Amino acid sequence: MKTLQLSLIGVGVAILFSGWAWANEAVHEPAAAKWKPATLRVALEAMPSGDMTRGKELNTQLMCASCHGENGVAPTSNWPNVAGQKTDYTYKMLLDYQSGLRSEDERSKLMAAAVEPMSQQDMADVAAYYASLPAHEATVKAPADAAAEMLVRKGDPTRLLTPCASCHGVKGQGGKEAAPSLAGQSEKVFIRTMTLYKNGERTNDVNKAMAQFAAKLTDEEIRQLAAYYHGR
Repeated sequence: MKTLQLSLIGVGVAILFSGWAWANEAVHEPAAAKWKPATLRVALEAMPSGDMTRGKELNTQLMCASCHGENGVAPTSNWPNVAGQKTDYTYKMLLDYQSGLRSEDERSKLMAAAVEPMSQQDMADVAAYYASLPAHEATVKAPADAAAEMLVRKGDPTRLLTPCASCHGVKGQGGKEAAPSLAGQSEKVFIRTMTLYKNGERTNDVNKAMAQFAAKLTDEEIRQLAAYYHGR
């Protein structure tokens, strides 16, 4: 009987420690791999063909419109406008939320929960729908700030800052390989995004390109660029 009791205790301890080990492994799951140009290219080439009609339905079913608006223009400046956004960029962002690469603040956590049940086909459909919508335009277009326009068109060689236009276009229309459109974007969203990059809190950029760029900007330059792109 004593031998049986000891055996049962041994089994119980083994189960306890195996359960602890499993739980510990679950807590420390490896983070999603950071993007490299080659891996991003492969992901975008594998993106399914998007169905705009189904994307519109998903926009309602998944309650995307509650934050981003029925027409892709956010009802408040706290959330990004997605109307007219490049398909590649929207698709990549949805992948990043689902993989955990985007988890820098409470908004990201809300998005991660929203995209958890989405398939890659769902993501491609939603991205196609948003790309089909007319982009938001500022109602009042102020003259471009000279300092901001210099950064957009020329960059700053003394700080090794490449022109913003080299990726995002002079008018903020976006570029290749998931470089987003910035034209008409909320100034608050732009400033928050650049500040997160600058502080090292947002890390889903390819080869840390945006983090390195933002780290060299002053807060005033970020504000000037936000106003510049909002008014395009």
